[in-house]
Amino acid sequence: MVTALVLLNIERKHIKDVSQQLVNMQEISEVYSVAGRYDLVAVVRVKTNAQIADTIAGKFGELKGITATETLIAFNTYSRHDLEHMFSIGE
Repeated sequence: MVTALVLLNIERKHIKDVSQQLVNMQEISEVYSVAGRYDLVAVVRVKTNAQIADTIAGKFGELKGITATETLIAFNTYSRHDLEHMFSIGE
């Protein structure tokens, strides 16, 4: 599994629409609306680096309102949520 965090700048009037379109994509596991330099963060989880390229250069490019992106490829994932889920009993 390859994970990428995509930081997006969106035209203000398109933030809600772009968020919904992103979350509906099979490759996207989560979309966060954030404060700061970026408007949204999308978490891409796919099997190959080529799929990341197809998703960001292809599918993201079709969405109206995205003005810029920055992509961070994750080397490793460290998550308390995953550990808690692995060791939970009956939840």
